[in-house]
Amino acid sequence: MPAHFQKNKNVNPNKQKKIDTYLLVNAIVLIVAGLFIFYSASLGLFARDSVKYGSLAVKQVSIGLIPGIIAIYVLSRIKTDTLRRYAFWFFVGSLLLNVVIFIPGLGLHILGATRWLNLGMFSFQPSEILKITSVLFLSSWFTTYRAKIHEFRYGLVPFAIIVGLIGGILLAQPDTDTFIVIGIALGAVYFTAGARWREIGIIILTGLVLIGLLATFRPYVRDRITTLFSNGEKNQTSGYQIRQSLIAIGSGGITGRGFGQSIQKFQHLPEPVNDSIFAVASEEFGFVGSVTLVLLFVSFALRSFKLATRTPSQFGSLVLVGLSTYIIAQSFINIMAMTGIMPLSGITLVFISQGGSALLFSLIAVGIILNISKTAHEKEGIVTLQIKH
Repeated sequence: MPAHFQKNKNVNPNKQKKIDTYLLVNAIVLIVAGLFIFYSASLGLFARDSVKYGSLAVKQVSIGLIPGIIAIYVLSRIKTDTLRRYAFWFFVGSLLLNVVIFIPGLGLHILGATRWLNLGMFSFQPSEILKITSVLFLSSWFTTYRAKIHEFRYGLVPFAIIVGLIGGILLAQPDTDTFIVIGIALGAVYFTAGARWREIGIIILTGLVLIGLLATFRPYVRDRITTLFSNGEKNQTSGYQIRQSLIAIGSGGITGRGFGQSIQKFQHLPEPVNDSIFAVASEEFGFVGSVTLVLLFVSFALRSFKLATRTPSQFGSLVLVGLSTYIIAQSFINIMAMTGIMPLSGITLVFISQGGSALLFSLIAVGIILNISKTAHEKEGIVTLQIKH
């Protein structure tokens, strides 16, 4: 049976209209901590003549933080029904933006990839928008057809079509890491909506086959996987970044060297403000700081999942699950790659890594999550989302 809701008729569903305080504080702490970590990691760029520290710092605030805070405020006042009503068009628009980058002159081709849309004064990755709009659209679809989700043409088939469209575009860029993050988020939405274990098994098997094909036909994917199991044999080549990251993390000890005191970020650690930024944080704040950062991401996701069980709208519940899954999945893929637990990826750490536009869209996702949290009830058991597979 598909997911359905049980409501306590003795409770006014409109009573709780404030943003969930716990979630708001958690988000603020993550964002502020991320900004401090970013600026500290950015100091390592002083030793690299090709990058201007001031320009980088200004962009992170002017393009990411300030517009993101405004977006959170605006989105907190928009009805979730509006998001559902226009979810399809948001999704189509984001797909088109990801196609437009292939037009010469509009897309930027950097390091063998075409992922950025050039707008003159600044550029951004349209795939960042796709992370949000794909969750909105799939949540809207499964809310509309929740009674028919176990029929292939309303459940697995549309899921496969949506993921296939996204995959076809992102793998052509190529942006394998973002595709994986979106796939995990959409899989979480499908599971929460009531997908049976049979469908989940098909999705997992298909994903494993796809990874095998990518490793076969794309040497850099295969190289990342083999590097993970090389036992240090590639420390000076493809394994160099992981080795330097582990040195930085180990150098932090229990409490770290102190804020701004990382040594690895100056010369040895590749991409200290991008995908290696967790290593910088670990070196400066140690094991205690690293664990605290991980727990902040976990608590944000768990709180969002808990609020999803208290939200009277299935659309709102699915969006909460999807967006919070994308945030924690991307963050954990980055962290696990930097600690040598999984193959190296170019994915960034949410709220923390360089990228003003990436920070902006992450804050937009937070704004939507906080908005939906207003509809959740305070007391346990008032609204429960039951999932039967």
